[in-house]
Amino acid sequence: MRILVVEDDPKQADYLRRGLVESGGHAVDVAHRGDDGLHLATVERYDLFVLDVMLPGLDGFGVLAGLRRATDAPVLMLTARDRVEDRVRGLQSGADDYLVKPFAFSEFLARVQALLRRSGPRRADDGLGQVQLADLELDPRRRRAYRAGRQITLTAQEYSLLALLLQRQGEVLSRNELAEQLWGVSFDSDTNVVEVAVRRLRLKLDHPGEEKLLHTVRGMGYVLERR
Repeated sequence: MRILVVEDDPKQADYLRRGLVESGGHAVDVAHRGDDGLHLATVERYDLFVLDVMLPGLDGFGVLAGLRRATDAPVLMLTARDRVEDRVRGLQSGADDYLVKPFAFSEFLARVQALLRRSGPRRADDGLGQVQLADLELDPRRRRAYRAGRQITLTAQEYSLLALLLQRQGEVLSRNELAEQLWGVSFDSDTNVVEVAVRRLRLKLDHPGEEKLLHTVRGMGYVLERR
């Protein structure tokens, strides 16, 4: 799962990030300003947001309002305030849970896990209708892919990789980002899991004589596009 922590205290943010990575194997991004957090939420996909109320740039309630216009992913709000009015405001504004500081990490983790279970698994193709690039078509409802009318037989991993590349067609995705989004791990330069997955997908996707759609951008990553 991929989680965004928006917390202005660097020590607290790092503590939560490390705990989520070590305890749950999650991929975690951190923003220290509200406006930065909201920007990340609009350009990346997350399964959960951990959101502090007191933030520079844009406070947590402002970020929450923006999140609810952009995504239905669950939001856990954190605050040093213990006033009932603040908790009610957060929940009424769209937060899914509210945790008052200071808190035990075990309770924080339990709430995170409960929210992730409640929202269900989010796949790379969540929210997509039928998508097309040239003669390549993806049918997310049936989890099938077609090229020039022929069905492409894909493993679950290959399908998720293709769905992500097609969803963000024209955008170069790094090996690290692919590893985090699809496998939930940080990229290890000593492994070639991403290269192997891309190579297998390319063999099935681009047959001889067909227009090449999956490209390698040296030193940067991979992109699905027409050239």
